[in-house]
Amino acid sequence: MSARTSRTAAHARTRTRTRTGLRGRVAALGAVTVLCAAATSTGAAQAIVGGSDSSEPYPFMVSIPMAFPDGTKTVDGVCGGALIAPEWVVTAAHCAQDGPFAHPAGTVRIGSEDRHSGGSVRRIVGKAVHPGYDGQDGRSHDDIALLRLDRPAPQRPIALADRAPRVGAATRVLGFGTVVDARDVQEWMFSERLQELDTRVAATGDCLGVKAPGELCTTSRVPGAMACNGDSGGPQIQRIGGRWELVGATAGDGDYDVDPECGGGPGVWTSVSAYKDWINGTTAAHG
Repeated sequence: MSARTSRTAAHARTRTRTRTGLRGRVAALGAVTVLCAAATSTGAAQAIVGGSDSSEPYPFMVSIPMAFPDGTKTVDGVCGGALIAPEWVVTAAHCAQDGPFAHPAGTVRIGSEDRHSGGSVRRIVGKAVHPGYDGQDGRSHDDIALLRLDRPAPQRPIALADRAPRVGAATRVLGFGTVVDARDVQEWMFSERLQELDTRVAATGDCLGVKAPGELCTTSRVPGAMACNGDSGGPQIQRIGGRWELVGATAGDGDYDVDPECGGGPGVWTSVSAYKDWINGTTAAHG
């Protein structure tokens, strides 16, 4: 394990982390602008930076087109999400914002391994952002949101985990994010094919600025690989009793202050089990 993972939790709390796909990549740009700034896509086998093509169907996987106005054209960006009920998707709060720079384009694609085809397409008719989220200061915890769909999706939803995985537990992350680990947004290239990466849950102190128990610090089981720009909101999953359960939603870079490259260190995921009461209460109230 690298030297960065030996930092103490006290040192970690003195730092601030930048969310994957948001702030810190280009300081002069707005938060969600950076997430969606790359319009180029590729069918390359490696994405999530160092990941690989999906090895099995993930019917609960959701891609969320993000619209970024750039002069007279609209840039084709992306966030991820997970279908947790026929009409509900969990994603990152920073992927649900209707800001002046970028916003969800209005639809989602469910259950496809291709970003622009297949699966089921549904319109977004409602959003619920966690009340604790505040993305105005360059960082925020409580980075979780729900999207309500116009009608039920036929794909099977994924179950929410009852508890966070233990440190060292094997997990997997999914996304359509950039295949290029670059600070220059002009070099980002989003994957057309769904990517996966095998990961492990790390100790809270291995990431900078993690707020336990609401966030999970995660390391890659593949050297130099990690979720990156465009993977925000996507699922972290764990196989329990022969089925996948949702344990996290992609939130940020776990060591941005010391290493701005995505693949150079750990990542941060919002722990869905910590927000299960809020999720269930919100969906029930709008059911």
